[in-house]
Amino acid sequence: MSRVSTRVPQQERSRATQARLLEATVDCLVERGWSGTTTTVVATRAGVSRGAQLHHYPTKAALVTAAVAHLAERRAEELRVEAQALPAGPQRLDRVIDLLAVAFTGPLFVAALELWVAARTDRDLRKSLVPLEAQVGREMHRLTVTLLDVDERRAGVREAVQATLDLLRGLGVANLLNDDSARRTALLATWKRQLTHLLAT
Repeated sequence: MSRVSTRVPQQERSRATQARLLEATVDCLVERGWSGTTTTVVATRAGVSRGAQLHHYPTKAALVTAAVAHLAERRAEELRVEAQALPAGPQRLDRVIDLLAVAFTGPLFVAALELWVAARTDRDLRKSLVPLEAQVGREMHRLTVTLLDVDERRAGVREAVQATLDLLRGLGVANLLNDDSARRTALLATWKRQLTHLLAT
């Protein structure tokens, strides 16, 4: 009995430690970039020992990919919750695109972009990141189909959804170095009209 009672709090502490490490990693990637995000800095920021950090995530690549996966899952869940308040009818598409645009300018996108650039020349990171990005991409595509409430079996729908995500990703990159909100708003207004037509035909 005592073994069970001590194990549960230990598991909870372990999960809490992991959560602190993952949150600290994302914060570091956003604020310091890939080169400034070291496992030592992350452990200090998370308030955990270096030994605890190494126990959960023995390499930097393991730590940062776990952090991005964690944040992607959290953001997807937030989008699902926000989707419950989406209006029906023509306004729905406008709101969905606006929600997704925020996802491509937030901390997850910035952190992921840091990893994409670093993974170009870091073989270990690329090996960890490529399958994760494929998984996140599939999940984002499925989520977008659900949010838009469209049928992918119809001709052109899958391509229209993917084009939307590619456009939002590109606009997110353009927004990194300076505030690109005015141009982004104008482009998205045009795309919303085009997408409405594409999904209706």
